[in-house]
Amino acid sequence: MKKTYFLLVLLVIFLGACNQHKSQKIRIIIDTDANNELDDQHALAYAFLNPEVFDVRGVTVNNTDNGFGIQGQYDEALRIIQLFDLQDQVPLFLGADEDYEQIASHIQEEGFDGQAAVDFIISEAMKTEKGKLVLAPIGKLTNIALAILKEPKIVDKIKVVWLGGNYPSPGEYNLVNDNSAVNPVIESGVEFEMVTVRYGQPTATDAVRVTPDEVAEHLAGKGPVSKNTITGRHGGTFNRFGDYSKDLFDHTSMHGYPPSRALFDMVVLAVLKNPEWGTKHEIPAPKLVGHAWEDQPENPHTIIYWDDFDRDGIVNDLFEKMESTTPAN
Repeated sequence: MKKTYFLLVLLVIFLGACNQHKSQKIRIIIDTDANNELDDQHALAYAFLNPEVFDVRGVTVNNTDNGFGIQGQYDEALRIIQLFDLQDQVPLFLGADEDYEQIASHIQEEGFDGQAAVDFIISEAMKTEKGKLVLAPIGKLTNIALAILKEPKIVDKIKVVWLGGNYPSPGEYNLVNDNSAVNPVIESGVEFEMVTVRYGQPTATDAVRVTPDEVAEHLAGKGPVSKNTITGRHGGTFNRFGDYSKDLFDHTSMHGYPPSRALFDMVVLAVLKNPEWGTKHEIPAPKLVGHAWEDQPENPHTIIYWDDFDRDGIVNDLFEKMESTTPAN
């Protein structure tokens, strides 16, 4: 009898530890314009390489320039999901093709542009679970703004961590692809963090760069081997992310990009994993006017912006994850 009781106690402790470990993971939806360049693919891969950190509830896509339409964005995200054999575990949803201001008046209509992604975001946010659902938009903010518009109750249930903006300077690719979505998100009162880009400066995600030599040494031939074989967006076939990563870098180099490439979007996942890899600043929420920021020092609602990232810490963590998941010969 005592032995049985002892075993039951051990089982309860074990199950409790398992549930506690699961609850400590970051529940996250990644919202991506995956086919734009190559940083989105590495952001997705980084999340999938860290299953002990991220509980990826799903991936939603949005369309920005140069992504070959919303279907192109979807197809590229699917390739990365398949390379990690997660197609049965991580659902993928089509999101907004057009901009917030074009879609907002249709939000109550069946079949509006982006509905699949928007409804998924709302359904996950409204689940009764401990802690907030993290939305990680690494493209334009359209899907997030539409979800808040359709169901304002999610504001208290989500945290938005956006790769976007050159704050305090104007512009940036994700911002200008739908500047009409920015203020509706910030002004909703949602917990909002902005992971800054700042092209050409050493103070933000543009400085988190890797070189072709680093890709060849630390990514090519590395990472888990998939049961799937995908056809890459530039052709060729691949069954591991490391080889696909090198192919993406090779093709951007062929088209006149600089030798080193920034992993902008991946930085969002990195600072969620380890906040020590960046510096965050709390400020009164500014307002976007056109493509420029207007500070509102009297605004009681605050946001966070991030800069000064630890390039080596972030990049080396990616390399170490790829190495540790590479099957032994």
